[in-house]
Amino acid sequence: MASFKNSVLLVLLTITLVLVVTEAAAIPSEEEKKELERQLKAINKPAIKSFKTENGDIYDCIDIHKQLAFDHPLLKNHSVQLKPTTVPKWITSNNISSDVDPLLILSDGINCPDGTVVVKRTTMQDLIHAQRLKSMGFNGPRHFLTERNYTDGTGRYYVATVNYGPKSFTGVKGHLNLWEPQVSQDQISLAFIAVAGGPKERFASIFVGWMVNPSLFHFSQDHVRLYTYWNIEGSNLGCYDITCPGFVQVSKNIPLGSFLQPLSVYNGSQYDIDLTLYQDRVKGDWWFAYNHVNVGYWPASLFKAGGFSDRANYAAWGGQVYSPVIEKTPEMGSGHWPSEGLGKAAYVNDIRIIDGMGHFLYPEPYSLQEHETSSKCYRAMYVHENRDPWVRALYYGGPAGCIGG
Repeated sequence: MASFKNSVLLVLLTITLVLVVTEAAAIPSEEEKKELERQLKAINKPAIKSFKTENGDIYDCIDIHKQLAFDHPLLKNHSVQLKPTTVPKWITSNNISSDVDPLLILSDGINCPDGTVVVKRTTMQDLIHAQRLKSMGFNGPRHFLTERNYTDGTGRYYVATVNYGPKSFTGVKGHLNLWEPQVSQDQISLAFIAVAGGPKERFASIFVGWMVNPSLFHFSQDHVRLYTYWNIEGSNLGCYDITCPGFVQVSKNIPLGSFLQPLSVYNGSQYDIDLTLYQDRVKGDWWFAYNHVNVGYWPASLFKAGGFSDRANYAAWGGQVYSPVIEKTPEMGSGHWPSEGLGKAAYVNDIRIIDGMGHFLYPEPYSLQEHETSSKCYRAMYVHENRDPWVRALYYGGPAGCIGG
């Protein structure tokens, strides 16, 4: 009995120590605060107009020509492209409205004037949480072509995707089913479409999709956010959304990092978002479109050293999770296996590529390959049917609780 009590006391003391250390790590020193304040001043440009939502987010209307992107040395003399020189033919032929999809939630009354773009303001807490996440080993979505198990000394990554390539193309699209996977404070669950290319030592990738990430979005435990991420291997280039110079925002209505809802219900109503990543075939810029409305772009000059400004060679659609090694893994997608199908499992449908002429095409059935880090933890199920939007589609995901995979 005494031995049991001692064991309990030891566990409680250990937990207390972990909590104290974690809390202490979350409180920056005065020197660290000064550095964070310097970073905030650089990231948050002077606002012409600002709005605060009931969730605590602050959105700023920034002069389109004075946004953070132009702090990048390669973009000092860059001229803003309000629209691409070339647009994929499917978008132009369907006469898409410029109205923002209702799934992208901004509070009523948030309306930026012409000549500005809407940007989610970065806070001190955002930077502290981002640093904490980085110290745990998470710098961003992992390279989706890697065959090894995504386990390092601090955390584990798992993917369940359908991949395309190597083959030259100029864009991808897909409908991402919206769910709210349950995660802990230090875990991440996301859905994405991605393009990548370039030599191995300078391999560049761009991800867009939705994410549940309490550490990055500290106001939103278990809430779904729109996100982008870009990275170039072997460099310090790349980041989420607009937290570093690079992405040029052109929309005054669609801020990166904003809430997405309503969300899908198990065996009930299903919701998805239509995302496109495509290249301006004249200038080489990579554009991101939400519901066929251009949000912004990554200028070609960011990727010229690696050749990614010419074409992409790889693409992926699906889900990814991250968890510290000391925790069981979180839910991916709906938290249910792909075999459960529509209404129960998360999906990506209407999967298409854009060829060198700007045409949206369904990839050849054999050209898409399922990829799973560990089928014991999360699975991918590629489907191709003779009806839209399931001509090329993916069910993916799995429940929480995997250990070691």
